[in-house]
Amino acid sequence: MDCIYCTPEWLEESAKIYRATPRFQEVLKRVSVRVFYRVIAESEWGIDSDFIFGALVTQGVLNDLRFFSEDEAKEKAEFIMSASPQGWKLILRKEHKFLTDFMLGKVKLEFGSKVGVLGIAPYADTFIEALTQVNLLFQDELSPTQLEEYREYASQFRSKLGI
Repeated sequence: MDCIYCTPEWLEESAKIYRATPRFQEVLKRVSVRVFYRVIAESEWGIDSDFIFGALVTQGVLNDLRFFSEDEAKEKAEFIMSASPQGWKLILRKEHKFLTDFMLGKVKLEFGSKVGVLGIAPYADTFIEALTQVNLLFQDELSPTQLEEYREYASQFRSKLGI
């Protein structure tokens, strides 16, 4: 299935695949975390304001994976990390490693303990794999028409979701 990055469909499909794949849950069975990811606004990508999506995991069980409002993320987060859409793309395409980019400051820790992030970092590859089981299309790969359609769609779902 094709999904465009930073859409509810991407997160919904990723959550469905995660829950249907015992291997992900087994690898992450020692992980309980409330981790949030900020995608910094980039108008050239049709991302006119920041997106925050988060995963709430209890002993490998995915309780929630969706977009969150700024207030809700700050209320629930154990960690909030941010990067540009281009930076997240490199990680999600497995061209860069999360831990390397985190240590180099390309992924910034906005909230939480650096030691805590380093404690869950060994599990990052599994989580990234879960988020990339779909064919993920990034905004810089869309035609100008598709990009404008994405921008309009993003505005609609932001309003509907209150994000």
